[in-house]
Amino acid sequence: MRVFSNPVGSGSLWFDNLATADNIPVAYDPQARAFVPMPPFCANRDVISCNWIAPEQGAFCRSCAMTALAPDPSIPNAIPNWAQTEAAKRWAIDNLGRWHWFRPEDPGARPVFHMLAEGPTPVLMGHVDGVVTISVAEADPVLRATRRQALDEPYRTMIGHMRHEIAHMLWWRLSLRDDFLDAFRAEFGDERTDYTAALQNHYTNGPPPDWRQRFLTTYASTHPHEDWAETAAHLMHLTDITDSFVAAGLSSPQLPNASWDPYSEPDPERLIHVAAALTVGVNHVNRSMGFSDLYPFVLSDAARRKLAFVHQWLRRGSQGL
Repeated sequence: MRVFSNPVGSGSLWFDNLATADNIPVAYDPQARAFVPMPPFCANRDVISCNWIAPEQGAFCRSCAMTALAPDPSIPNAIPNWAQTEAAKRWAIDNLGRWHWFRPEDPGARPVFHMLAEGPTPVLMGHVDGVVTISVAEADPVLRATRRQALDEPYRTMIGHMRHEIAHMLWWRLSLRDDFLDAFRAEFGDERTDYTAALQNHYTNGPPPDWRQRFLTTYASTHPHEDWAETAAHLMHLTDITDSFVAAGLSSPQLPNASWDPYSEPDPERLIHVAAALTVGVNHVNRSMGFSDLYPFVLSDAARRKLAFVHQWLRRGSQGL
């Protein structure tokens, strides 16, 4: 994610800012990829602290307009959890916009989000025909940590959930193309195999013994659909980690140059090589504070090949190139 210029003074602004250091209200314009100091602001600004602009007064911003169902406000903590969830969505949507997804120049369907709070029954997150269902309860750090441990997942965040579920929607979009499915099946396997049976087998028997050589995560080994979603989410992770590293003014001999734009990089092997090298360094920094690794994954040759495949399609797919 980039670091942004202050439109009304000195200093920088970060992606989630609602105001400058001088407390002047600002909002993010996703089309210009810049902050502006004037309305119209999103109608959700006072409700969930959305900091994007709107097309007109009283309207929702581009991201909030994608949410068709909001959580039940009578459920405890639903609104603050929703606010954090929408912030993660804005981050993921803006990242994908760097590859032209879901912007005005994208001719395809936008995702429709159902943001649901959890009562006594947990919400099953997932994607069906363009509709992405997200449990806003996952914004709660205690619940998220509990589920991370129960499911033996080394990484679980709201941005991660967004990237994974949106990746399913992107697969759905790409599957409408004649040239995508054969290439996908050659790399990931046949997605027409029984998904429910594959999921049950995974939770009963666990991943195959050699999963580290073939997949990024244990969950990716479940089914070709999940392998795609996990791999696409990781491609988004690695690209954004690298972009944020550059935007923060940090340097590394691994970077091609100081102004390198990872989202514009056409060579997936170069992008993955640089990103993997940077994550090793950042992991080392995290350990100095007793934190878990920022990116606790090992990229096998098979995983790198799949990441390169996803990179090819995410860079060109939104405009049908």
